[in-house]
Amino acid sequence: MMSDIRQREFLRSLFDAAVAAVDPAHCVPPHLPGTNTLSTGRTVVIGAGKAAAAMARAVETHWPGEPARLSGLVVTRYGHGMAVDKVAPASGRIEVIEAAHPVPDAAGALAAQRMVALVSGLTADDLVLVLLSGGGSALLTASLPCISLDEKRAVNRALLACGASIGEINCVRKHLSAIKGGRLALAAAPARVLTLAISDVPGDDLSTVASGPTVPDPTTCDEALEIIDRYGVSLPPAARCALQDGRAESPKAVDPRFSRCEGRIIATARDALSAAAEAARAQGVTPLVLGDAIEGEAREVARVLGGIALSCAAAGLPLAAPCVLLSGGETTVTVKGKGRGGRNAEFLLGLALALGAHPRIAALACDTDGIDGSEDNAGALILPDTLARAAAVGIAQSAMRERLADNDAYGVFAALGDLVVTGPTRTNVNDFRAILIDRHD
Repeated sequence: MMSDIRQREFLRSLFDAAVAAVDPAHCVPPHLPGTNTLSTGRTVVIGAGKAAAAMARAVETHWPGEPARLSGLVVTRYGHGMAVDKVAPASGRIEVIEAAHPVPDAAGALAAQRMVALVSGLTADDLVLVLLSGGGSALLTASLPCISLDEKRAVNRALLACGASIGEINCVRKHLSAIKGGRLALAAAPARVLTLAISDVPGDDLSTVASGPTVPDPTTCDEALEIIDRYGVSLPPAARCALQDGRAESPKAVDPRFSRCEGRIIATARDALSAAAEAARAQGVTPLVLGDAIEGEAREVARVLGGIALSCAAAGLPLAAPCVLLSGGETTVTVKGKGRGGRNAEFLLGLALALGAHPRIAALACDTDGIDGSEDNAGALILPDTLARAAAVGIAQSAMRERLADNDAYGVFAALGDLVVTGPTRTNVNDFRAILIDRHD
């Protein structure tokens, strides 16, 4: 059986392999236009998301055309710009702006206004290259006249706290936005629009990544209202009226202006999980990918995956040890307490309690963007002795359950020294979970 140190190293190596597989430096260049398909006019690069700065750098480094025809602007989360860790500066053809996430701010609103201005007035000879990744929905914010930025921020906070899925949140966002849900593509017409997206959403639907600013929106005002009412989210009267009478309806596929728009998903959770699975095999551990689109309350997902891990340990079903259960997707946390901690830490706290200090099971759960929720950690890990070490620092199992109820998983793992801190990875294919079931001694 692996030592505790070896278990930590093994789990971390899988996470590192997963993140490396979806690095923009690796996945952007193959999808850039070839020299024979470049536009005869200008190329304007715009984008939003946690990977935006790294994607822009990959474009500048590998652009096959004349550099003088390349310009643009992307917006990323504070701290995710490429100059933060003293990486060599980019050429400056594509400007990088930082803004707030997950609740939008004025910097993001200004960036969105500038992007619309950059693509307005282009011709059919021009190309708009759009770089999207997770986080783009909050970072790319331009409100309809029926709702102010402050009101939109309040709606956004309420949606994030109520337990709504990312698809539900983005449905509402698209119908209150002047840029999401295909509206950016309409602003760029008649230019050709090519969207390259790193997907952080279950199902890898381009209309959901960053709320689909360049593709037709299949959702409706009625669906947005139903989500608002089901979760009891307060909506400004003017915004409610715009949804009710259809003024806030998003553009649909029948609009001919979408005819020159092409979109590609260039990196996914599946890619990350495949890389982690290969890394596990190389170390003599059999991987099983449970899925790349797992959703649900973090603590409930922990109970389910914990049950599968216990079955592997006890009966070799569905896989005999040594094995590792890999999964991706995006869990949710319905915030009821006042503690600290993102969905991956909450998942692990629930998993530790579900496993009951099993002597052969360890796990890691991290967000591939390096930020678990709004904290400074990517996630955390648990080992067979997690409950014992917690008790030794005054956190008994009863106290751990209280911490879970208070949404304070961060505090538990910080006390144990088991937070995983990577800093911004500048990519994002959402959650990564690895549960190791070790062999018998």
